[in-house]
Amino acid sequence: MGEGTAHVSSASFPEALAYLYDLQKYGIKFGLSSTARLLERLGNPHLPLKAVHIAGTNGKGSTSAMISSILVRAGYRVGLYTSPHLVRFNERYRINDRDLGDGALLESFRRVRAVVDDREPPTFFEMTTAMAFTLFAEERVDWAVLEVGMGGRLDATNVVLPQVTVITNISLEHQEFLGSTIAAIAREKAGIIKAKVPLVTAVTQPAALAVIKACCVREQAPWYRVGQHLRVRSQGARRFSYHGLNWHLRDLRTPLSGRHQLVNAASALGALELLAGQGNCGLSPDQIREGLIRTRWPGRLEWLSRRPPIVLDGAHNLAGAMVLKRALREEFTYDRLILVLGIMADKDIRGMIAILAPLAEHIILTRPRYERAAAPEVLLEAGERFRRRTEVIERVEGALVRAKELARPSDLVVVTGSLYFIGEVKEISERHDEARHG
Repeated sequence: MGEGTAHVSSASFPEALAYLYDLQKYGIKFGLSSTARLLERLGNPHLPLKAVHIAGTNGKGSTSAMISSILVRAGYRVGLYTSPHLVRFNERYRINDRDLGDGALLESFRRVRAVVDDREPPTFFEMTTAMAFTLFAEERVDWAVLEVGMGGRLDATNVVLPQVTVITNISLEHQEFLGSTIAAIAREKAGIIKAKVPLVTAVTQPAALAVIKACCVREQAPWYRVGQHLRVRSQGARRFSYHGLNWHLRDLRTPLSGRHQLVNAASALGALELLAGQGNCGLSPDQIREGLIRTRWPGRLEWLSRRPPIVLDGAHNLAGAMVLKRALREEFTYDRLILVLGIMADKDIRGMIAILAPLAEHIILTRPRYERAAAPEVLLEAGERFRRRTEVIERVEGALVRAKELARPSDLVVVTGSLYFIGEVKEISERHDEARHG
């Protein structure tokens, strides 16, 4: 398609990644036409896929992972596409709960790159999405579970024709792209609703629900709400029961921390119950239980270390910070909280600090190795009233060392503020583990 395609067949995996990351210079481009043209040149690999499509401000990754894990335990071949990755690019693509290897990703990259028109270069996300559809078609998956990147209506994943859609929740996010009100953001999320395709949602705000309901009526799409049609009841210590349209399941367990994960589980089970009701899949209670307990979704209230106690959480907006605050109060016991913060510059920094900082005895501000990361001085200014218990350590590695020095066995270190930040921390930790054991 262009002069850059001549060496596509010989591109190495590092060269492929370099090309993909270079596409980030094109930023975010909303619209489906570029993705549709790219996929058409690939033979429209997305059209035959049986898919579950998940949007939402928070929780869509956890919900996607639960749906995938349960379907895998039922014997289906499942492709899972999520973003962003924490440490390795490969994490974006899973087949049957395993990250794709370099070889499979490289082959997919070569196929897509070969049909790119260099006069119309795709964005990073358009390219990675086209790779996902190509991979899942080649792998002959029974189900493709697809997480929306941003918004929904104009997201590159929205070319798919799913069997069920999910909107986990809605809060103010990416307002420069999605709108400045809950109703406006709900309109973007509701863009994934398709004609006569059922929707599951855990949205609670009346303004957002009005938008979603109107879209479902227009599209003749049945819709089901968590808390109304689909209910969960906590039975303590990550145990719960589910009462859906026809399913009534007790003694369910999830390895994912936080009360909000029960709501995500209700969304996942509701979607699966609808698929089963359509005759699209068969699931037994034992397969559901095993799939839930074996769900893997790192970076969300994840223990990095027990000695000293360090927890990672990818809270990156106000809603995420509130969920983390509630979890710290309800599910963790500690004497002092040491908070390590790294936040992106385009987030509500002041709001996030106002939620989390009052919980902490000591706060360490740092800057992740990412171009959008806010300078620690910006964080310090936003949290001026907490300055007495705050220190700035520019490099992430140094901030972690300092937190470990401060932490007593009865304390808790929480590292949070951004998924990109959590990814860097996990990368540093893995590097140290390799050095110790190497």
